[in-house]
Amino acid sequence: MAIYHFTAKVISRANGSSALAAAAYRSASRLHDQRLDRHHDFTNKAGVIHSEVMLPDGAFEEWHDRQKLWNAVEAAEIRKDAQLAREIEFGIPRELDQAEGIRLAREFVAREFVARGMVADINVHWDMGADGLPKPHAHVMLTMREVGEEGFSAKVRDWNRTDLLEHWRSAWAEHVNQRLTELDIDARVDHRSLEAQGIDLEPQHKIGPAASRMAEQGLEPERLGEHREIAKANGERLLARPSLALDAITHQQATFTQRDLAIFVHRHSDGKEQFDRVLAAVKAAPELVALGKDGRGEQRFTSRAMIETERRLEKVTTALSQGRHHPVADRHREIALARAAARGMMLSSEQRGALEHVTRGKDLGLVIGYAGTGKSAMLGVAREAWEAAGYRVQGLALSGIAAENLESGSGIASRTIASMEHQWARGRELLTSKNVLVIDEAGMIGTRQMERLIAEAQKRSAKVVLVGDPEQLQAIEAGAAFRSIAERHGGVEITAIRRQREDWQRDATRQLATGRTGEAIRAYEEAGLVHAAETRDQARADLVDRWDRDRMVEPKASQIILTHTNDEVRDINLAARERLSAAGALGQDVTIGAERGKRAFASGDRIMFLKNDRGLGVKNGTLGTVESLTNARMAVLLDDGRAVAFDIKDYAHIDHGYAATIHKAQGMSVDRVHVLATPGLDRHAAYVALSRHRDRVDLHYGRDDFADEGKLVRTLSRERGKDMTSDYGIAPNAAPEADRAPARNPFAGLRLKSRPTAGPQVGPIGPAVERYARAVADIFQMREKGLEELPHQREAVRAAIQALDAIRPEAARDLRDAMTRSPELLADAVKGRTAAAIRAMALESEIRISNAQRADRFVAEWQRQARQFKALDRDGHHDAALRVRDQMTGMARSLERDPQIESLLRNRARELGIGMPKRESLSQELQSWLDRSRSRGLGR
Repeated sequence: MAIYHFTAKVISRANGSSALAAAAYRSASRLHDQRLDRHHDFTNKAGVIHSEVMLPDGAFEEWHDRQKLWNAVEAAEIRKDAQLAREIEFGIPRELDQAEGIRLAREFVAREFVARGMVADINVHWDMGADGLPKPHAHVMLTMREVGEEGFSAKVRDWNRTDLLEHWRSAWAEHVNQRLTELDIDARVDHRSLEAQGIDLEPQHKIGPAASRMAEQGLEPERLGEHREIAKANGERLLARPSLALDAITHQQATFTQRDLAIFVHRHSDGKEQFDRVLAAVKAAPELVALGKDGRGEQRFTSRAMIETERRLEKVTTALSQGRHHPVADRHREIALARAAARGMMLSSEQRGALEHVTRGKDLGLVIGYAGTGKSAMLGVAREAWEAAGYRVQGLALSGIAAENLESGSGIASRTIASMEHQWARGRELLTSKNVLVIDEAGMIGTRQMERLIAEAQKRSAKVVLVGDPEQLQAIEAGAAFRSIAERHGGVEITAIRRQREDWQRDATRQLATGRTGEAIRAYEEAGLVHAAETRDQARADLVDRWDRDRMVEPKASQIILTHTNDEVRDINLAARERLSAAGALGQDVTIGAERGKRAFASGDRIMFLKNDRGLGVKNGTLGTVESLTNARMAVLLDDGRAVAFDIKDYAHIDHGYAATIHKAQGMSVDRVHVLATPGLDRHAAYVALSRHRDRVDLHYGRDDFADEGKLVRTLSRERGKDMTSDYGIAPNAAPEADRAPARNPFAGLRLKSRPTAGPQVGPIGPAVERYARAVADIFQMREKGLEELPHQREAVRAAIQALDAIRPEAARDLRDAMTRSPELLADAVKGRTAAAIRAMALESEIRISNAQRADRFVAEWQRQARQFKALDRDGHHDAALRVRDQMTGMARSLERDPQIESLLRNRARELGIGMPKRESLSQELQSWLDRSRSRGLGR
């Protein structure tokens, strides 16, 4: 488990320190101190694996020599109690190898310190602890004076700010977590104090190698003694209250493994004897609950407190969903719809269904919508209907920019959840029965916070509408509350995508939403929108080239560049800005001491605000264009048309805004998007990044990150959804049910008949999907053993079909088709993870109903198989090629039973690789063409 450590101190003559001595010790070198005329020799010191002086712009090149640098620092200080340098020390995750650890440290130092104008002397130590495990960390000595033409000039008091230190602490945690995510390492750090995290343990001191060696020699330095006392005291607290360990571990993850537990206990105990006692106590704690094995075969655990939180959430959610206290008269809905129509906004049938759902009397509403389906537009109409009925509508979102997007898209006054909870805690702005609480991007809210929100609304008799997409970015804290609520209580889905203007791109967004990332990427690749370069650096340069060309061709089109990490965002911002400056598109540069370091801004620059400020009316993530600026003041035109002006001394939380992280982009809509793919992405981030555009998205990657497109697809398809304890579907401490991952199509030979029923698409569909999956898996298991299914098993399938179709007509058929296409959906649904199956059902339903989409699917599948045939035939795999050709023949024959699709496809014959049909039947034309093409590789 990665451990967070970050400290800062000042090296001062007042306590007898010398900059040369400190630098020599940290670099394990021999340095001559000119002021004292003596040598400081620490060349026998072990464990230093990297040592470097990093210089800001304008610094003397000779300062790369550590001895010349620190002698210059000493010469610039006259006072006998002078402060010579600031030292930052931070721990490097032991999960990284040495090369990655050095890169992690160097990038952070360059961005946070050198970019601000400091000279940084960085030394990475890779010591080994008494437990035989590495204890990697970095020492960074920083200069405290500004660098001028003559050397060091005045001291920069601004670098001493407390809020800047807090920024560095959180920035290091963010930097570490981003790199761990990139490398697919299942570990995270938290910069907050244990108290702030709600953990009743005392933070321990960091013990260096020298102190450890002294302990081995029988000596007991004061700091080591304190460290061991704290560890021992924490161990005793855990012995007295083992649940403390469980509470700490489940802060950001609902379930955990035995390894997670052992690492936590090792950190908070002293010696093997106490470790064994504490680990045994936690394992024996009645609060520990065994859940069964996860998809990787690892045993998972949780705490009873986590289970109770989920149960409380389910209880208050159920109570809220049973209330019927917020009706809206039909006339208010119709008036709101008429006003929207007068503005040129016509809601689709799905949007109207969602409008009716959320404005019914029910106290709980859920809207699940793919990215770009117009959820905010629908909510704007709902707001008018609610307000006409006398309700007060309040919007909430986890982040400031999400709240701003909700407000701008719907007109609902919105704020962050944290600020609202802050007011509630002080007895202010309490909800009443006349409140409608709209919570947007609900998929990003953890279980505990969701339970607090729902409980407060239920207590005050308010209405709650949850809006989001559980397949987009996941909750930061433990749990997947929105997904769980949707699965258990149902809701309405909006699947007709409106953001993208081309049909095939809308199809790609549906594929991203339903976990078929590979299909979406292949569609963009076939359209020439996936671009590979030899290296990430070259990919970044190619991306900026394309962005710059698009800017010049379509200057009025909105654009954004998206990537995964803040480091990449900064590099891209600088590269994009250089292009604009070289083209004369920016005014005169003015260098400003921004919150993240010195930045050059000019009129015409795109900027991003990085901190919520109610006075200015900006949020973290707000974008705008600089209209004018001086060293002290800036005027900005925001993208929503508002103009703001502020003094830099009052608000310096700004940076360039040409690029942004994907996390800041959820809810964003622009004309064109450029994405730089890096190894930290998963399918949730890929879904967000590749669905922000209206017209076009270009995906760039380097082959040093992804050897080929197959590796790119595998990385961007990684499932990292948060889990719930209820996902494991077993009673506490019960033995887990055996996993049933089907090895072949479980529906072969299984005749399923669905019975249409009337009624809205609302109900507990998650449990019904799970019931169906379990029933079908039971039959498949019998067939795998060569046995006939039993009568009660066939009856279970029939009952499951009826239950599904009672919730949604033809639901069983859609689920069967979805699971036939993606058999892994069955295995997940058997374990209670039904979200992907429900989304795939919705897509099957949409395609089944829409002849145009069925035709699209036929063309796409025909083209895919044609490409496969050509490749197999070209490489000499003739038997396999003929099997593909036989499949295509089956597709052609299927048109005989589907005259509507055959009629639509006649006009798309060229897309199928043939000329205009001469025969009356397109099916016969395709079969004849296949026969003619048999000996020539489909027209190669």
